[in-house]
Amino acid sequence: MAITLQAGDMAPDFALPDQDGREHRLSDYRGSTVALYFYPRDDTPGCTKQACGFRDQHEAIAAEGAVVLGVSTDDAASHAGFRAKHGLPFPLLVDEGATVASAYGAWGEKTLYGRTSIGMTRSTFVIGPDGTLIKVWKRARAADNAEAVLRLLRETRA
Repeated sequence: MAITLQAGDMAPDFALPDQDGREHRLSDYRGSTVALYFYPRDDTPGCTKQACGFRDQHEAIAAEGAVVLGVSTDDAASHAGFRAKHGLPFPLLVDEGATVASAYGAWGEKTLYGRTSIGMTRSTFVIGPDGTLIKVWKRARAADNAEAVLRLLRETRA
C-alpha cells in the first residue's frame, strides 16, 4: 500500500548524509520551514532543471525563512559532482535504499515514455516550522517547482 501524505500530516523524521557525509535530521530544522524535494537522478535534464531552479531561487526562498534539501538515491560522490557542476548552494541528501523516499511516498511506480517502472518520483514537500506538512506536490514539475515553492512561501507568510 502506497503512503499518501497530505497537508496537515506530521512529516516523517529522517537522518540522511549529504554529499560531504554530514548528517541531516529533519528535527535539526525544527523552527524553520523546509522545502524537501525528491528527484530521480543527478545530472539528468529534468533533475538539472529542477535543481537549478532551486539554485536560482535560493536567496528568495531563504529570505522567506526556508531551507532547501534535495534527496535522491545517488551516492555522495555523484551528489558532490552534481552540486559542484551546477553551483548548488543547498545540501543533496543520500537516500540509499530509498527508505526516506518510501516513508514520504516518493518511491514507487512511475511511467516514463509509456514504460512503467519502480523508482523515485519527482515529489516536493514543504514542511512547516512545527514539522507538519504545509504542501505536497506528488508529481512536481521540474521546470517550475522552485517558483511554486517560493509562491507558496510568500502566500503562507502574507
